[in-house]
Amino acid sequence: MINNSNESMLMDDANSPEVNRRLLGLISQDFVKISDQLKEASYQIRRRGFSENPIFVAVQNDIDLGILLVTKNELENEWAYRASFLDEFVQRGLIGAESIEMFRENYKNPDEYCCLFVVQGDFAGFVFIPFPED
Repeated sequence: MINNSNESMLMDDANSPEVNRRLLGLISQDFVKISDQLKEASYQIRRRGFSENPIFVAVQNDIDLGILLVTKNELENEWAYRASFLDEFVQRGLIGAESIEMFRENYKNPDEYCCLFVVQGDFAGFVFIPFPED
């Protein structure tokens, strides 16, 4: 769980160029392979009314967060992807109630960007990656 002081840093890191570069470097080659599945899942989560803020958790090891969407190596990918949303992050205390509005303000258009929560070892952070154009 993230306490309030770390949570604020985690939320601030969502816009940090250094963190974005690190996360993008870790995930970008993989993202291209599974972006169509994530874009469709994002659309379905919003269309069915689950959330206007889908979050996809990218992990290399098992984690109990979200629902498994794409397994590691399923599409020659090195990461597993799990579908989640803002409410689950709030319920689990990963995003505090006082940070919900800030998260929504920073959340990018889900038709154009994928919100990824990348977890690698002890490091975790949000990054928004544009979906490839058709």
